[in-house]
Amino acid sequence: MTVDPATALPDVPALPPEPRKGLVALLVFDGLLCAILSVMFLGLYIGSIPFPITILLAAVINLLLVMAVNSETGSLRAAMLPLGAWLLGFLVCLAVGPGGDQLVMADWRILMLPVAALAPAGGYLFSARIKAIMQTTRPPAPQL
Repeated sequence: MTVDPATALPDVPALPPEPRKGLVALLVFDGLLCAILSVMFLGLYIGSIPFPITILLAAVINLLLVMAVNSETGSLRAAMLPLGAWLLGFLVCLAVGPGGDQLVMADWRILMLPVAALAPAGGYLFSARIKAIMQTTRPPAPQL
């Protein structure tokens, strides 16, 4: 099939695809679920030694969730949504349930969890924002 150059459309750059809102909502829900599961399994022991592997898992999962939302939407503001959901889930787990039940224990692990879970993703967001600022203030390097 041949295309007549007189009737062909000019090369228009394609618009970026619309972010899939269902996928973004699922990733934000995963942040909430990550918080609840990391608090529930924070008290794991191997023998008599505490084994808080969920601290490391929460850090890695939150970083991956933020990176996924950022790549889907292209917005750093939207990329913070899984962290907000994680923080909301963590605060809900801190609350005392009916009958005085509590998911968290007064331990060093509960203090370490929010720091370790939020710091890598926050560092990623910070570096991405600095990179975006630097690209807008510095002209691009000439191509050789």
